[in-house]
Amino acid sequence: MKIVSLLPSATEIVYFLGLEDQLEGVTFECDYPPEARTKPVVSNTSLPLDEELSAGEIDALVTEKMRRGEPLYTLDEQLIRSIKPDLILAQDLCHVCAVPSGQVTDALAKLGSSARVISLDPHYLPDILDGIEQVAQVAGAGDAVERVASLRRRVERVRVAAAELPRPRTVALEWAEPPFTGGHWLPEMIEVAGGRDVLGQPGQRSTRRTWEEIVETQPEVFVFMPCGYGLTGALGQVGALYEVPGFADTPAAINGRVYATDASAYFSRPGPRIVDGLEILAWILHPETFAEPPPERVSRALLSSSGAI
Repeated sequence: MKIVSLLPSATEIVYFLGLEDQLEGVTFECDYPPEARTKPVVSNTSLPLDEELSAGEIDALVTEKMRRGEPLYTLDEQLIRSIKPDLILAQDLCHVCAVPSGQVTDALAKLGSSARVISLDPHYLPDILDGIEQVAQVAGAGDAVERVASLRRRVERVRVAAAELPRPRTVALEWAEPPFTGGHWLPEMIEVAGGRDVLGQPGQRSTRRTWEEIVETQPEVFVFMPCGYGLTGALGQVGALYEVPGFADTPAAINGRVYATDASAYFSRPGPRIVDGLEILAWILHPETFAEPPPERVSRALLSSSGAI
């Protein structure tokens, strides 16, 4: 079976299931595992991301393209035609994140391709694991049941360990300029990990907020997880958070409980590493109970005399 993945999380799923030899095409963003970079790229961005753009500039570009009805991603139809895929993994959850499956279906019709398109659109944490199982069933992955079962056991261990712990008021910020608080599976992850998301609703979309709304919640824990950024990129934006009026006076900032994370790896992409993200959140919320993750995954974002670090 020839597989084409049109989103990074699906590429991770393919490798997790041991199907990488069947993977014939990926997107420009598919960077994990590193071997995915060796696969042909069938989908690219229409945004000028080779430029040094701020979060606000990226948001403005995306908003304008969507207003005009212009696609954010392009498909290499000639390459897809030459691959002749049997299975294409796509999504409709977020038109900002990857090529919508409807656009893929239209392209395949034009190419005369009969490839099966699976749209992976999780809204809750269990949906992510169910999606992995769905790919396994369609692609014929042998030991997928045990692999997914191991992920479910890790989720349950966190749930049980956090069940009776205090639940600090928590804000998870997915974008800073303008501010968006996390949605879909993130509020549920916070709940399972032993927190109380004061702005997000499980299963609902990420929501644009004002900084006044965020500060008014007086979060005890603040997790900065900008979509599309790794830990270094997140830390590079942290200083601006402390410049927001009132942010430095929140309990999270006063008590040193502001964190930056590698969102691309552990929170934004609904793939196998989302369970690592859950374990990161559990440590953030209850460091006395859960093991500290490796330093490249999360960092305290403290304010020093020379600024945020």
